[in-house]
Amino acid sequence: MEIIAQEFETPTVDRQGKTVSLTRASARILIEALEKQTLLEMVFIPGGIFKMGSPGRQGYEDEHPQHIVSIAPFWMGKQPVTQAQWQSVMKKLTPCRFKGACLPVDNVSWQDAQEFCSRLARKTGRVYRLPAEAEWEYACRAGSPSAFHFGETLTTDLANYVGEHIYLDESKGIYRHTTTEGGSFPPNAFGLYDMHGNVWEWCADAWHPDYQGAPYVGTAWDGADKKAARVLRGGCWHEIPGNCRSATRLRGEPGEREDFFGLRLDLTLDFLQSDL
Repeated sequence: MEIIAQEFETPTVDRQGKTVSLTRASARILIEALEKQTLLEMVFIPGGIFKMGSPGRQGYEDEHPQHIVSIAPFWMGKQPVTQAQWQSVMKKLTPCRFKGACLPVDNVSWQDAQEFCSRLARKTGRVYRLPAEAEWEYACRAGSPSAFHFGETLTTDLANYVGEHIYLDESKGIYRHTTTEGGSFPPNAFGLYDMHGNVWEWCADAWHPDYQGAPYVGTAWDGADKKAARVLRGGCWHEIPGNCRSATRLRGEPGEREDFFGLRLDLTLDFLQSDL
């Protein structure tokens, strides 16, 4: 395991999808060697406070009410878990629709994702887990209050989704009909890739139809029913741009598998306090 600094640029776009600024930033990256040539990169996410959900009448009903959440620092996967990473931990590959070592693993259920986290924790001795939904949205937004961390809208130069549909005034893009490798598009301001589109990502939380009673700290919102439906975030290659927004949520049964369901990891911070 090692920790390095990595520099990158992230764009901001207007409602026409035109780049209005490029911001240089750097991220702290933890590199975990799963096998000799299979690495897992985790990005340090600083703690902070943000508004979770959508304001006013924007978005879907399950994105309300918008509320303030306090997030402690944590580490998050630089990109969705790849097929190579999955195979190195599980010793077998799920029946992915799209084959490729560097492509995100798909056809993953919430139960599969939990098993992957458990095996990875045993393999490394570190507490890898699914992100809390609040952590996921905070990391996706990376300080942006806009619908997308890139700004007011999205283009297919920035993410993998059904570009035949538009969100605001941007030009139509392409529909790739497949997943894409992590790093194919620019990162957000925290240095995370594919937070919009590519694959839906499982969160730890049980599904709730809105945010009434949601916790105001970045912990998973669970319940007594361990068989309850779960939350997915981020949209996918098969979604319109409006379903790839930072606030968009999806309900999935814990045993449900789809060719656009994947996962991204979080890592508990405690064991690295001395390194920060």
